[in-house]
Amino acid sequence: MGILVGMDHLQDLLLVSDTKSGSENLEGGGSGDDGQDPRPNKKKRYHRHTQHQIQEMEAFFKECPHPDDKQRKELSRELGLEPLQVKFWFQNKRTQMKTQHERHENTSLRNENEKLRADNMRYREALSNASCPNCGGPTAIGEMSFDEHHLRLENARLREEIDRISAIAAKYVGKPVGNYPLISSPVPPNRSPLDLGVGNMGTSPHHSFLLNSDMYAPGDIMRSIGAPSEADKPMIIELAVAAMEELIRMAQIGEPLWMNSIDGSTTVLNEDEYIRTFPRGIVPKQSGFKCEASRESAVVIMNHNNLVEILMDVNQWSTVFSGIVSRAMTLDVLSTGVAGNYNGALQVMTAEFQVPTPLVPTRESYFVRYCKQHVDGTWAVVDVSLDNQRGYTSALKSCQRRPSGCLIQEMPNGYSKVTWIEHVEVDERGVHSLYKQLVNSGNAFGAKRWVATLDRQCERLASALATNIPTGDVGVITTQEGRKSMLKLAERMVISFCAGVSASTTHTWTTLSGTGADDVRVMTRKSVDDPGRPPGIVLSAATSFWLPVPPKRVFEFLRDENSRNEWDILSNGGVVQEMAHIANGRDTGNCVSLLRSANSSQSNMLILQESCTDSTASYVIYAPVDIVAMNVVLNGSDPDYVALLPSGFAILPDGTSGSNNGEGESGGSLLTVAFQILVDSVPTAKLSLGSVATVNNLIACTVERIKASLSLDNEA
Repeated sequence: MGILVGMDHLQDLLLVSDTKSGSENLEGGGSGDDGQDPRPNKKKRYHRHTQHQIQEMEAFFKECPHPDDKQRKELSRELGLEPLQVKFWFQNKRTQMKTQHERHENTSLRNENEKLRADNMRYREALSNASCPNCGGPTAIGEMSFDEHHLRLENARLREEIDRISAIAAKYVGKPVGNYPLISSPVPPNRSPLDLGVGNMGTSPHHSFLLNSDMYAPGDIMRSIGAPSEADKPMIIELAVAAMEELIRMAQIGEPLWMNSIDGSTTVLNEDEYIRTFPRGIVPKQSGFKCEASRESAVVIMNHNNLVEILMDVNQWSTVFSGIVSRAMTLDVLSTGVAGNYNGALQVMTAEFQVPTPLVPTRESYFVRYCKQHVDGTWAVVDVSLDNQRGYTSALKSCQRRPSGCLIQEMPNGYSKVTWIEHVEVDERGVHSLYKQLVNSGNAFGAKRWVATLDRQCERLASALATNIPTGDVGVITTQEGRKSMLKLAERMVISFCAGVSASTTHTWTTLSGTGADDVRVMTRKSVDDPGRPPGIVLSAATSFWLPVPPKRVFEFLRDENSRNEWDILSNGGVVQEMAHIANGRDTGNCVSLLRSANSSQSNMLILQESCTDSTASYVIYAPVDIVAMNVVLNGSDPDYVALLPSGFAILPDGTSGSNNGEGESGGSLLTVAFQILVDSVPTAKLSLGSVATVNNLIACTVERIKASLSLDNEA
């Protein structure tokens, strides 16, 4: 290592060089006329300081290395020297001391470097002779996969952190932190996908219904599941790596592993070929369970990094897929990834998957989610069930997720190509006969529904992130902030509707009448201290039935404000006017509207409506909103405290071959009608039979009006 010379040192060296030359000239003298004899004087006389002079100056140097003019003159008088000679001696002494100090520092650094090199060699030798703590065999780092090595390091770090937090929790709470579900993510909790580019637009305390105490009903089986034990974690990591390998192969292999369905609308799995391709099998096959497997691809308007973030954050994932995921939770984060992104991230999760109707049981799943970026830049996110790895009750084993997930490939201009795989084994015995054909077609839970939903939501997010108000937006929206607030309010409305209409195990539906498919199911819920809902007793009512009308026509009829008075009893047959409109995608049916009824009994109320459609499902969701509150939203203020009780419609194809063409213009429809009504503003009040009868009559009358109007359209 060379000696580093600072600017001050260099200046001192230059000064010493000049003064030495001056000293020689002063003490040696010249040879007469400089211009006549250029030869140097061979009889130069050098002055050598006496021992006494040197000792005195050394002693003075220790006290004052930089004497001023007065001190130099005093010292020169005492020692019998010229002041200039004293000055030169001190300059040379300072240079000498600086050089000695740097030489010593260099030596110390060189010794430390040698010590580190020796330690490094010793550690390498120790690692090469290390043995596995589980099996006792050799386990050199070079023999591990890159991802496994990072997962082990991250796992050890997280274990230490959990132990530290557990000790603190035990001290102050009295029980280990492991008894509580761990809601952990590399991104802030309760974050909406709208936050990807709209600041805090999507952050809402009302998204936390995914995580709060209302998420679980008493005795809910999902509530009993905790984070995995330390002994389980090596097995989970091994399972996730194997699932990732299977997902990649299933996404890349074509025929004969994947075959086109009979109607050509979807791609289905050849189960015999699957067993030949993957003979070992990751998840054991369940007796009496039916296999559902599908694959679908699409190009979506979102970059790959944002897609990965949505999939790896439980709140964003549940929000984007609110029509499919009724609730979800991250139980444990085994790895947050490496290099500042989700590459290598590993999470243990629970989720409940739904169809928007009380007639199809939800599918609960306990699984690990693993994210990895491959060498070609493609991202992959895979889920695989952990139910068979632990002794849980059979109630949770109604759905086994074999390796399922997606590959995300970066495309130009911020687009991404997504290839989705859904592969599950399920117990379908609880599915109502009305929906069996739809579930069997794969459009209820299959890859086609996931991809269609993602494509539509990406378009919605792109619209929300628009920096200017598009020309398609009309009405009372005048500012970008007002537009964003209205979109955020509509997003919360849709999430609330989807969460409340399914057969989730958190819901207790009661059938009111009859034994047929048109049975009306009701449930009550108390709303207390929830700024997003009006306080009191809320009565929810829903019914599902079949219509011999294509889904596209049902959707257009229900979303059109001009035909609203044909089915909306509360509008009193009056004209409904659209006051604001926000386009949300390529399809004109994807939009958010603000409506006002001319003959409504509540003149101080407006109607917020969002309609959305894709090839697998369509929704028309609305909620009455107070005019004063809506004006606050349109001014760009936070809409989180606007009370909403969403009602609306979920429209699905009936599963016949004609309805699976992806256009929704043929086949029949499965329509779910759901209302939420505040029957008493006092949360402690008791529900009266009169209120139940009123809601039952309201929903029955609405259904009859819809059937009558659409049958007339069919005859026409």
